[in-house]
Amino acid sequence: MGSGANGPGREKLSATLTYTAITTVGDLLVRATARTPDKDAIRFPDQKRSFRQLHQAAMLRARELYGLGVRPGDHVGIFLPSCIEYLEYYFGLAYLGAVSVPMNARYREHELRYQTVNADLVHIVSTTRVAEGLDFRARLYQAFPALRDAPADQPINLAEAPHLRGITLLTDELSPGCLRQSASQGFAAAVEDTLIDRLRRAVTLRQTALMLYTSGTTSNPKGCMISHEALVRTGMGLAERYGMTEQDAFWSPLPMFHVGALFPLCAAYHAGATYIGMQHFDAGAALRLVREARPTIGYPSFALFLSDMVYHPDFRAEDMASLRLINCSMALSPEPFRDLMRKSFPNAVFVGTYGMTETAGTVTTSHPADSEAERFNRLGRPFDGLSVRIARENGTEAAPDEIGEICVKGFSIFTEYYGDPEKTAEAKREGWFHTGDLGSIDAAGTLMFHGRAKDMLKVGGENVAALEIEMVLAQHPAVKTCQVVGKPDPRLQEVPVAFVELVPGQSVDPAALITYCKARIASFKVPRNVHFIAEWPMSASKIQKFKLRDMAQEMATDSCAAQ
Repeated sequence: MGSGANGPGREKLSATLTYTAITTVGDLLVRATARTPDKDAIRFPDQKRSFRQLHQAAMLRARELYGLGVRPGDHVGIFLPSCIEYLEYYFGLAYLGAVSVPMNARYREHELRYQTVNADLVHIVSTTRVAEGLDFRARLYQAFPALRDAPADQPINLAEAPHLRGITLLTDELSPGCLRQSASQGFAAAVEDTLIDRLRRAVTLRQTALMLYTSGTTSNPKGCMISHEALVRTGMGLAERYGMTEQDAFWSPLPMFHVGALFPLCAAYHAGATYIGMQHFDAGAALRLVREARPTIGYPSFALFLSDMVYHPDFRAEDMASLRLINCSMALSPEPFRDLMRKSFPNAVFVGTYGMTETAGTVTTSHPADSEAERFNRLGRPFDGLSVRIARENGTEAAPDEIGEICVKGFSIFTEYYGDPEKTAEAKREGWFHTGDLGSIDAAGTLMFHGRAKDMLKVGGENVAALEIEMVLAQHPAVKTCQVVGKPDPRLQEVPVAFVELVPGQSVDPAALITYCKARIASFKVPRNVHFIAEWPMSASKIQKFKLRDMAQEMATDSCAAQ
């Protein structure tokens, strides 16, 4: 007897079929609100919002911005520290079908001016002074001096930024050239919720949700146009790979202007989990937040953050017991650091990850069920729907374990570099995004990162990977963090130079670190100089090697001048 429409044949088929229910960034929040309206959606050390409250606030921000003239497809800059209001505007813009353009909170006048003009911003949301030496309004005035002579609470017209029509400040202090918060929100009164709902439903998956500027080595970073689909599906991939549920609480210390904060937000809301953020990373504040908020998943991503926490005098391993999973690539860390992490986070499974801004975040990551050997020595497999290949210099595909350029294809790839078709065509060729990173894929399909192609040093004709030298130096017990760059050399073209931050309370001579390296790597790879450093030049989350190269060059020039 054959199976009917509701018979065993259908049950068997249903059990084997899987599908991906994709949505937009805005609808992701709406869906989470409909499911668990009173659950905490976002938590910061000093405040929190339920999904219902975040949705209502985002609706108000969307009405406000629409009343100010922002329309679908317009670009709006968010120049704020990480805060709940940041997310209110982020989701409000998603509801409108407009594009969020995060502006790095570290930016100075020329960087702000460049991004405002390059991104064709029509509006900027910002604030005033939030900490000693951190006044966002003052930086905007430095970038656009004409603002100081413009009337308050009125539209603006700047010759140097022709698209910019207004700046909203999250304060009710009267400010020339800017809108007070109350004046800005007054524009929401004439806009109905029903209009925002219609606009939200009209947003398409491939529409741009986010324009993130790369923190590259040039003075003029590129604006990556990232679609709703790229953000949401990357978040969904992360949630599914890590087995996230609404019982989880996801902590990321990364700033909201970083892709490592925004796509995990999609992961959390796909799972119905709470997202835990902080205004800026501080080791002591991070320890208090983990102790009090009890996150189950940690996304510090960079060893520097975890190292600062563990070496902080207030660190206690028992306070970290709630963390079941931590993303930090142990494959790129020496064994002493791995041992330290095992002891410091006793209940956590560590997973490794590879990704970047142009891929809307993570491309490959470990599965929590993978063996420790795999999780500590490789960076996992691609999300479903993404493909990764390793290309030789001639464009052919590399063999297993052969090092070449990492290339990625799939839903997460950025659409274009805004206003730069040449750079876009250079990076995206024949359907593949060429990352500029060196990597290898083993027979099991797991990826390993071998450094940036531009971080390869040419020492007397020999190719030397900076990462290889860093891994050796990092094994010294006195070394907390290290970076290696090249310094021009008249005979060998360039030679390695190391910058080292020491473990608190430890001391060692530069000559001793050089001797340490000589015993472990070939002589041409040994750093010629070791410089100690207490504060690293940083982008949003990464050490800026181009600034270290400049420092090495300056030190060499000063040394020659002294002689």
